[in-house]
Amino acid sequence: MLIVIGGLPGTGKTTLARLLAARLGAVHLRIDTIEQAIVRSGLARHPVGPVGYVVGYALAEEHLRQGLTVIAESVNPLAVTRDAWHDTAVRAGVSAVEVEVVCSDRAEHRRRVTSRSVDIPDLPLPDWQQVVDREYEPWDRDHIVVDTAGQGPEESVASLLAAVVDGRC
Repeated sequence: MLIVIGGLPGTGKTTLARLLAARLGAVHLRIDTIEQAIVRSGLARHPVGPVGYVVGYALAEEHLRQGLTVIAESVNPLAVTRDAWHDTAVRAGVSAVEVEVVCSDRAEHRRRVTSRSVDIPDLPLPDWQQVVDREYEPWDRDHIVVDTAGQGPEESVASLLAAVVDGRC
């Protein structure tokens, strides 16, 4: 199964993806990690454009064809990227579940964005204005929505896991 987790920076995507991967024994594929590796190679500078996603699609398909569950985590802001993840699952012959992580409490979201620390060396984190101004298209098909506002990571991952197991999307 391919589980695609998207949402604006600071909503809790990485935390949820890590917890879910540990619970399911899945591969956590993080686009930020791929993009920063490309930058460290000297072949590109931020923003790297679509290259991180293209590498992510290829890695996800490879892992899926090996019978592994993949959790692909990125902002995933555009319909074209969401469609490409879906197409990756189709090519690999597996089902796909799409998850949008949101933080409906604007003050909490802002606090998260402005207080978080970098966990990938030299990865530039967006400031609050960059998050607010980011292009982010509405999701146009059924998907799971996890609102992390006012709850801890364990509570959020429990609701996500229940939705994934129930097949709701």
